[in-house]
Amino acid sequence: MHLGNARTALVAWLSVRSRGGMLVWRVEDLDGPRSVPGRAAEQARELAWLGLDWDDGPWRGELGRSSAAPAEWWDEPWEESPGPEWWQSRRSARYAAALRRLEGQGRLFPCALSRRDLQQIASAPHGSVSGACGVSLRAAEYPADLRPTAVEPGWLERLLADETAAGEAGDSVRLRVEDEEICWHDLLYGRRCENLAETCGDFVLRRRDGVWSYQLAVVVDDAEQEVDEVVRGADLLDSTARQIWLQRCLGAPTPRYGHVPLLVGNDGEKLNKRDAALELAALRRSGVEASAIVGYLACTLGLRPEATPARPTELIAGFSWQRLRREPAVVPDDVATRLRHG
Repeated sequence: MHLGNARTALVAWLSVRSRGGMLVWRVEDLDGPRSVPGRAAEQARELAWLGLDWDDGPWRGELGRSSAAPAEWWDEPWEESPGPEWWQSRRSARYAAALRRLEGQGRLFPCALSRRDLQQIASAPHGSVSGACGVSLRAAEYPADLRPTAVEPGWLERLLADETAAGEAGDSVRLRVEDEEICWHDLLYGRRCENLAETCGDFVLRRRDGVWSYQLAVVVDDAEQEVDEVVRGADLLDSTARQIWLQRCLGAPTPRYGHVPLLVGNDGEKLNKRDAALELAALRRSGVEASAIVGYLACTLGLRPEATPARPTELIAGFSWQRLRREPAVVPDDVATRLRHG
């Protein structure tokens, strides 16, 4: 887990603790080939080292340990908690049930087009617009005129039952959107509005390779796990309107949404897995104290005037969404050295 992820986690923790709420840990591991065994527990342990805890999730363990945690603590196995499944990879039956409900409302249809097919359609000489989904298209990522005029009865059950449909030969499942504006209030960015018919078009709930979409999984999980506040990075701001539309279709409540500005490098690009030196594990091994990281992150957020060491609990009383900066924060190249030497 790199500094950017830790920064968003810190805001989520402060937001829920400042209002006396409960924090849940959920493992979003839908894309099997890209999910590394043991990575989720490692990330949880890293946040626990920073001093962040949670109230429910996959593990029992000693949380909120300081940087003085003994070396063997990092190698101790954590026992999984019983009860609700917090691993999305184990919740396929719940996602399939949601699809069946939507199909019963006539809101779904199968789609054989690949992303490349849609890009070729979009590149046709008819002009283009810049969509909120991050792709420049002539109208929308999936324009309504591409919808099938009819679907065969039982198509969804056949698709769900046929494991051989996974892969390039299979169909994705798309949700119809309406030509209407969806508005919500973001905890940091204020009032936001989007017309999905003009930006994304009908969007995917199950991919051609059989993987459930992020949009479907988090909406189903948020509703069943009674999540009333979602805090995540600003790069996911464009997912909000799609999730609100899906919530309305399923009759699910809409939580509050707060999006945290990203940490970026000197090149303006967000931190990612390639920035290995800025991962919490690497910083810890190099001698950086957890309190130094927390203090630095608080400073980049606007919660502290200087990057002095701090524990998360020391930041709760002064936390407010109104105090957070809206702009991305640039991480200097020598941040690891600064954190080690104060």
